[in-house]
Amino acid sequence: MAASTAATSRVRAARTSKRADKSSPASSQNFMERLPSEILIKILSYLDASALFSISHINKHLHQLANHNVLWSKIYLAECGKNEELKAKCVDELLLEKDTVEVQDRAAGYWKWLYFRTVAACDIKKWKRHLGLISCHTGLPSQTERILRNLHVTWVLTATDKSGHEGTHELSWSRFCETSVTLCWSAGGCLPNYQQISTLQLHGVKRIVLNCPGLKKPGWRSLMAELDMQALTKSAQVIGRDRLVELKLLQPGIIIGLWRGQCSVAFVMFTLHFHRLVERSVQGSCVCPYVEPTVKPPFDDIDPEYGLHGYQLHIVLHDTECEIMSRRFSQLFCRRTQVRDGLIQLTAISRTDLSQHTRLSGCIALPWRCEALQGAVQNCCIMSLTLLDEFKKPFWCVSSPVSMALEKTAISYDYDGEHFLIHYQDSDGQVKMELVWMKEQKQFYLLSLVVCLTVRKVNEHFSREY
Repeated sequence: MAASTAATSRVRAARTSKRADKSSPASSQNFMERLPSEILIKILSYLDASALFSISHINKHLHQLANHNVLWSKIYLAECGKNEELKAKCVDELLLEKDTVEVQDRAAGYWKWLYFRTVAACDIKKWKRHLGLISCHTGLPSQTERILRNLHVTWVLTATDKSGHEGTHELSWSRFCETSVTLCWSAGGCLPNYQQISTLQLHGVKRIVLNCPGLKKPGWRSLMAELDMQALTKSAQVIGRDRLVELKLLQPGIIIGLWRGQCSVAFVMFTLHFHRLVERSVQGSCVCPYVEPTVKPPFDDIDPEYGLHGYQLHIVLHDTECEIMSRRFSQLFCRRTQVRDGLIQLTAISRTDLSQHTRLSGCIALPWRCEALQGAVQNCCIMSLTLLDEFKKPFWCVSSPVSMALEKTAISYDYDGEHFLIHYQDSDGQVKMELVWMKEQKQFYLLSLVVCLTVRKVNEHFSREY
């Protein structure tokens, strides 16, 4: 009987020990939560911005405490102390706080928001100084790519379907070229059906540099473009296809790849020109009301025979992997007699001048990749064009996928091969390029390059700039 009682006691003791062991982790896990908030805030006050941001992702309780205004106001003041320019602003804000509300009475997260906004503004101000370094070759800031990378700028795509469901997608890959950047979002089944997309929004995102491995860094979004897909799908132009995808040009600079025979999206691709790209990516786009100017041919006061003179053109043909051609043309002009049908013609390469004809370094094709699949659409590429006026200021900047069509009626006694035409057109102007494929040499030659500007564009430019 005594032995049985002893055995029962041992079993109960073992069960009690197991229950204690099981509850031990939970007890230690809840230890922090059982501390008074004042003590926890005191502990958190020893953390820097990166650690405080990281710990706010543990649970709801710590998220609430880690956003406390007392903690972030201290970090904000320390940041202002490092920067002479911010000290005066910081003192003004603190005086305002005393006259209005206490630090802790501000809305939750106010000082955290103010700290991140201040850090972002300082970074932007620091790096925007480098935008003054202009390339004599392109006429654009020479440090655009470096500035974007150092500002930790990225881009996100937001797609909204017709039912109102909204999804934001991180960039799949990007490629910088001489005067533009190509951005691509692979769908991977995440984007809505092509016919169901209501709007597409492109945002530039300036990330804050924090030491938080594995966590998405906080950042500021700037709206750069918003597309009404219901209107664009009706006017979208098919510019090429291969055995897997079909490319549709929604508008200049934006193509969407659809799986052949389906309405499901394979990828969305944007090409952005470098002109004011830093400002657009961190400050968003600003649409100003446009007033239709009086349409009349512009003229030069020095020599009335000329319409435009001293213009400079830089043009790049490239794909998503390599450069096909890069050329610069200076001293372009147009006589007044060449202004026809509201278009001003600037000839960079003349078809009749054999010395100007240019050999291209590769084939005209646009490679693509989506998840594990990849391909190349023939007779398509990306054109990045920068036209500078006589004062070396950007006049017309274009970066867009273009397609090449076979010219059946072209006859040339100088070249024996198939002739092709690349024709780009928007509301501001046109670009026409004639090419020939030399089969024996397996190379393209550019025989003609003509840029046509609308008179409206010219008048608008000079009324705005000068």
